[in-house]
Amino acid sequence: MTENPLAGAEIERRPATGGEPFPRLAVIDNDSGHLQVLTRRLDRLGWEHRVLGAAVPERDLVTMRLGALVVDLGILGPGGWDYLERLTGTLPGLGIVVCTGRSTVAQRVRGLRMGADDWVTKPCHPEELIARVEAVLRRRRRTEAPAARSPMLTGELEVRSDQFQAFAAGRSCELTRREFELLALLADAEGRVLEREEVYQRVWGYAMARGDRSVDVFVRKLRQKLEKASPTWRYIHTHFGVGYRFAPEPAAVEEAVPEVVAPERAYV
Repeated sequence: MTENPLAGAEIERRPATGGEPFPRLAVIDNDSGHLQVLTRRLDRLGWEHRVLGAAVPERDLVTMRLGALVVDLGILGPGGWDYLERLTGTLPGLGIVVCTGRSTVAQRVRGLRMGADDWVTKPCHPEELIARVEAVLRRRRRTEAPAARSPMLTGELEVRSDQFQAFAAGRSCELTRREFELLALLADAEGRVLEREEVYQRVWGYAMARGDRSVDVFVRKLRQKLEKASPTWRYIHTHFGVGYRFAPEPAAVEEAVPEVVAPERAYV
């Protein structure tokens, strides 16, 4: 009897080589042909995986203890964007790959800026999709490696790598996972100016396309959240035509020497 790939049953995991656990993956999709090919390949690799025919509450995804989620936004209808935004905001530790049909540049940019880790267009080969999920998991393991470090105190901020969050006076700055990765990268540079291309490569994981303003957009959002939580300090400084530097300074110092900020232009 052929197993129904839409049944949503978790596949039993085969023992991992060297004792390392296989990734836990969930797929939100209802394309039976695509799922049959994908699940057969995942079975051969020994991955734990679960197929979901529709969006599920974030708390249910938490109980699955996933490493990554592949989601077809097309099957979620108009509410798919809100769902993606909730996932990236409330589950910062979850790697998310959007795998959907034809889309516009604006839609792909919107999804990536919301916090999706990658975007794959159907039809696609299962090997490519799996390789992209593996790349997302590798990048996240690298950012999670310092999680055991002591909290970083800088200005009025407490940067907690174990929680992927920053706090001011005990209150969360409500950073998304990508915003935290950006903050941690800038803070670890210890006052060195990081070029936009370097930031993109290290946070997004691949080379920045010409004209892409994702770094500037995320820096602006991060700066706004930090200054809202800690209004008497300035943390991120723009170096026009180069990149960004993290250095906590009382706001009065910055007011005395105005900072030149690069004009932001829309992605084209």
